[in-house]
Amino acid sequence: MKKLSIVIPAYNEERTIHLILDKVAKVELLNSVIKEIIIVNDCSSDNTIGAVNTYMAAHPELEISFYSHEINKGKGAALHTGIKEAKGDYIIIQDADLEYDPEEYNELIKPVLDGFADVVFGSRFTGGKPHRILFFWHTLGNNFLTLLSNICSNLNLTDMETCYKLFRSDIIKSIQLKENRFGFEPEVTAKIAKVKGIRIYEVGISYYGRTYEDGKKIGWRDGFRALWCIMKYNFFA
Repeated sequence: MKKLSIVIPAYNEERTIHLILDKVAKVELLNSVIKEIIIVNDCSSDNTIGAVNTYMAAHPELEISFYSHEINKGKGAALHTGIKEAKGDYIIIQDADLEYDPEEYNELIKPVLDGFADVVFGSRFTGGKPHRILFFWHTLGNNFLTLLSNICSNLNLTDMETCYKLFRSDIIKSIQLKENRFGFEPEVTAKIAKVKGIRIYEVGISYYGRTYEDGKKIGWRDGFRALWCIMKYNFFA
C-alpha cells in the first residue's frame, strides 16, 4: 500500500497546529493511499511542543512522528529533517498555519498516481480556486521571483514560491539540499529542474493567506535571499 508523508515544519504555531492536524486527519486520499504525518518543531518559543504532544496523546490512531530542533535553524532546515525521516512513497510539504487546504492533496497526488508526474506544484495563481486578496507588492515579488526562476531553469511555472510541492520520495531524497530558511523553494526548484527526465506538473490550489498580524513570517530579506538562491543553484551549484 502506498504512503504519503506529510512534512509539517512548525515554529510558534501553538494556536493553529491542532487545527491543521485536524484537517490533515480528515483527508481521505485517492487509491487508498495512507498518511504519515511528520512534524518538525524548529525550537519554538511558545508551547508548540506541548500542543503537539497533547494532540498526539488524544489521537493515537494517527501515524504521527514528532522531531524537535534544539536551536532555531529555519524552515528549510526543518524540511530537511522531515524529508530525511519520511518513510512514504511520496512527500508533500504542509505549513502549520491555515493558508493551504489539505483537502486538495488529492489534486496534487493524482498526476503522480496516474503515472504522469514525478513532482507536482500547487499554484496559488492559476485555476478557479479561492484565494485571499492581500498585498500587491508581495504578489509582484512572487511573480518576479517565479519569472526569474523560470528564465534560469527553463520551466514555465506560475508559482515557484508555493508551499504545496509534492515529490516522489526517491527523487527528493536523492537531492542534497542546503538552504536552511526560505531559500528552500528556489533551491529545490532549481535542483529538481536539473533531474534528467523529470516530469513536473502544476495544479491550481486555494490560498487563505495570512497577514503579519496573523503570524506570517517571511519578509523582504527572504526575497533578496531567494534572488541569490535562484542564481546560485541554477548556475553555480
